[in-house]
Amino acid sequence: MLLALADWLAQYHRGFTVFQYLTLRAILGVVTALIIALLVGPAMIRRLTIQKIGQQIRSDGPESHLSKAGTPTMGGALILVAVAVATILWSDLSNRFVWILLLTTLAFGGLGAWDDYLKLRYGNSQGLSARVKFAWQTVFALVAALVIVLTAQSPVETTFFVPVFKDVQIHLAWWLFIPLVWLVVVGSSNAVNLTDGLDGLAIMPAVLVAGALGVFAYAAGHAVFAEYLGIPAVPGVGELVVFTGALVGAGLGFLWFNAYPAQVFMGDVGALALGAALGMLAILSRQEIVLLIMGGVFVIETVSVMLQVASYRLTGRRMFRMAPIHHHFELKGWPEPRVIVRFWILTVVFVLIGLATLKIR
Repeated sequence: MLLALADWLAQYHRGFTVFQYLTLRAILGVVTALIIALLVGPAMIRRLTIQKIGQQIRSDGPESHLSKAGTPTMGGALILVAVAVATILWSDLSNRFVWILLLTTLAFGGLGAWDDYLKLRYGNSQGLSARVKFAWQTVFALVAALVIVLTAQSPVETTFFVPVFKDVQIHLAWWLFIPLVWLVVVGSSNAVNLTDGLDGLAIMPAVLVAGALGVFAYAAGHAVFAEYLGIPAVPGVGELVVFTGALVGAGLGFLWFNAYPAQVFMGDVGALALGAALGMLAILSRQEIVLLIMGGVFVIETVSVMLQVASYRLTGRRMFRMAPIHHHFELKGWPEPRVIVRFWILTVVFVLIGLATLKIR
């Protein structure tokens, strides 16, 4: 929105042409979202507290979590508001990638809000049934995939690339590309949701991965950089760096209140939306495998749940003391802050490995 205004003002003063630079608008996106989160956060927390919108703690969880009952939840709405406002202010709103990413994120956030509302209304930690939640996630992902297919302007937008091996490129027909989008977006959304079990555990990895995917999106949208780095060149996708900047700023602002001991939890409204955003970022920048690498913590959390369920059904025994795996370490005696920081450290390592694929070709 402000980009259009700057373009108009550039007729009268050349200084306004500076807003054409993606890097500047990405920085402004970070700052704008961060300021919104920091300013709105305290008022939102007070409002949630007054309305008694508090977290429902699962009865079979670690005993140390019982004291968290009643902590304001649905704080992920703060992230979504900050991201949406900053993106609309600083992005080129004629760019279709911006709208695909933003609307998908908000759709998953709306689903998460519905889930959180039901948990609060009925006073339990169940919310929507897994079947209903999965069905709506599928609908949103398939709609986004169909839009990408119908609006694709070059074959590269539906081609599967393997990092490191720059010559491995598989053009996917629509009936293969759409399931890929579904798998990445829905899988990522649920993976972040599973990880969101400790104070600040999910938001920092999401911020780190989003920032790194922003680097890929920026490079993919720049023909010279894409050719030099040997990554797929997707015209227009570089505009998503403004969204990733906004997500980083909003995430850091939320972490200000979500750091241990948390004043507010993000709830499903935040977790489902963040995961979907990361998945869609990877799809649009053609970096699905890189997301799998950089989101290693999310993958580990998800796999731990799958292994736990499979082990119990097949043998009647549990592989971990509790799943997701962060609870396993808690029950082993690790203090919550130790689990959180160590998972953050792992994320930094995974993100660096993912970024290394930019040059290892």
